[in-house]
Amino acid sequence: MIELEPSFLQGRLVAWHHLNQAWTQRGDAGIQSLLRVMRCIQLDPLQPIASNADLVAHARVDGLTRGQVYDALLPEHAFEHFAKERCLIDVNRFGSYRAQSLKTPWWRTSKQHRQVSDGLLEAVLAELGERGPLLSKDLSDQGRVDPVDWSGWKSTSKAASMALQVLWRRCQVVVTGRSTAGKLWSVPSAALLAQPAGDFYEEGILDRIQAIGMLPRADGPQWSILSPARKSETVDRLIEEGKATEVRLPGSRKSWLAHPDLLAMDAPSFDERMRLLGPLDPMIWDRKLIQAVYGFEYLWEVYKPAEKRRWGWYVCPLMHRGKFVGRVEAKRSEQGIQVTRLWKEDPDFDERAWKACLQRLERFTSTS
Repeated sequence: MIELEPSFLQGRLVAWHHLNQAWTQRGDAGIQSLLRVMRCIQLDPLQPIASNADLVAHARVDGLTRGQVYDALLPEHAFEHFAKERCLIDVNRFGSYRAQSLKTPWWRTSKQHRQVSDGLLEAVLAELGERGPLLSKDLSDQGRVDPVDWSGWKSTSKAASMALQVLWRRCQVVVTGRSTAGKLWSVPSAALLAQPAGDFYEEGILDRIQAIGMLPRADGPQWSILSPARKSETVDRLIEEGKATEVRLPGSRKSWLAHPDLLAMDAPSFDERMRLLGPLDPMIWDRKLIQAVYGFEYLWEVYKPAEKRRWGWYVCPLMHRGKFVGRVEAKRSEQGIQVTRLWKEDPDFDERAWKACLQRLERFTSTS
């Protein structure tokens, strides 16, 4: 067990998440190489400014437009599935996901499967193989089913759409693109099917450490579908093999699995760019770690009632020169980026860098 001072981690974690300098490649090539390093990019349907995946890419890669992240990655470079919630995942992991999906009733697939027959699954799969890629609404009508209720959220009642979700969780169909009308679905390409299947949990834990830099030993959303392996011998073996290092912060009883390369990193340098981070950026997946290292408290309050919000509905952190310097609530409009509220939380908040940040964001969101 190694004890690390927050001051040691502050700059290194920012650099680990590629938020200290612009990515060396631009455009599609930049997004593709970024995903190979980050392993996954979390998705979310809300996009008052742009989607979370857009914002993750924009904070790191130049020469992008809103929505380009999907066109650049799907379907040759990424597939959509659960990692830390729903994510775009490096294509090299598809074989492991497909093999594991046959063993594990992930995310209530079994509850949905009881609503659809094997014959219906085969019919939808055959239709996508013959006519795909298709939008869900363009599948042949297969009748209705009882929606599945998950803590107040109800699934679709369209039988074909429910079958599609079961097939997707089992990696028998994939998202091949997105349009304004929704996701395009098809059967996996030969390139996807050729991906080898490794040890799902070992690969997943190493990928999660790579994605976040420091994975907490305690259970939480950072583990997600990897939770069954959290206390397994796999974790101990990765530590023994030097693929992960257990670390602790002064005065804390919590520990993390750190990437050895993070600990060996030289103190980084920082450009002058202020960056707006998406609310589900991997830099802030572990909010307790962020508060302990940077003294920055971040709450994503999008699902809280308005009267219980401390800041606002869709508030994004601002990072500058390796520090969290504030947060902003804003939205995209025909007139550009409309700032609802700005919190300046650093005494040296740089107005010029903030103005340049807004200008970049407006150029990014003005076309798609």
